[in-house]
Amino acid sequence: MEEMSGESVVSSAVPAAATRTTSFKGTSPSSKYVKLNVGGALYYTTMQTLTKQDTMLKAMFSGRMEVLTDSEGWILIDRCGKHFGTILNYLRDGAVPLPESRREIEELLAEAKYYLVQGLVEECQAALQQNKDTYEPFCKVPVITSSKEEQKLIATSNKPAVKLLYNRSNNKYSYTSNSDDNMLKNIELFDKLSLRFNGRVLFIKDVLGDEICCWSFYGQGRKIAEVCCTSIVYATEKKQTKVEFPEARIYEETLNILLYEAQDGREPDNALLEATGGAAGRSHHLDEDEERERERIERVRRIHIKRPDDRALLHQ
Repeated sequence: MEEMSGESVVSSAVPAAATRTTSFKGTSPSSKYVKLNVGGALYYTTMQTLTKQDTMLKAMFSGRMEVLTDSEGWILIDRCGKHFGTILNYLRDGAVPLPESRREIEELLAEAKYYLVQGLVEECQAALQQNKDTYEPFCKVPVITSSKEEQKLIATSNKPAVKLLYNRSNNKYSYTSNSDDNMLKNIELFDKLSLRFNGRVLFIKDVLGDEICCWSFYGQGRKIAEVCCTSIVYATEKKQTKVEFPEARIYEETLNILLYEAQDGREPDNALLEATGGAAGRSHHLDEDEERERERIERVRRIHIKRPDDRALLHQ
């Protein structure tokens, strides 16, 4: 008969007077069952399983160590019983599936070390090392396909936001010689910033907007600044689209947007926002003119690398 494991939990502590310390002396180890109370979790298993490998459990049940038993014959082990079933399965079979969670593997490793189950210790350590080697920074960048998605993301986020819109299909003309490279540089910078600041800033990609390449910066749920990277130029009597890479300006606006970051659950410092030119800390004056407030809220700092007169031709 193979091992059985009970899953019931003892809710009340065993009185000290009902316990005794003895040396365990079992007979017929291949058939004798042992009752174990491991941190309140009850297990039945065989002497054969407990003494199969050279572990602390073998020492306990071969008479080399004293064990604590209660008046009902349960052998008490003062350890958490959560992973003891896995320990028993490993002793019986010599192998066991490891938990998926890194935390649970660490818990199992601690138990394996306590019971001196060396093979299981090595397997847990190898699994933890493999997880460490394959770990990548967590960075989630949503790709939006409509203005409603954008508004919902920004309105429900408690972080400042940076959006990069790039949509080559909006172009009606040929590109200048450096435009393709500059487009890639903008995308690469966005990826770099999202990896660096993903825990503090919401990064959004827009691939269906009306511009060709444009950065937008949001704080407190509204647009604070915009950096447009495209313009129309004339070369040999032909119109061409030029894409710029204003790296310094993008870095500056990204750092500015961090001023809108809430600290320790508190709202951003409005005095600091106003002192540093942030387009608007929230007003604390209840009697401020509503029209002026609306104009102030709607104000956006727009930076165009080039401002051609016929920019609208792009969207005709």
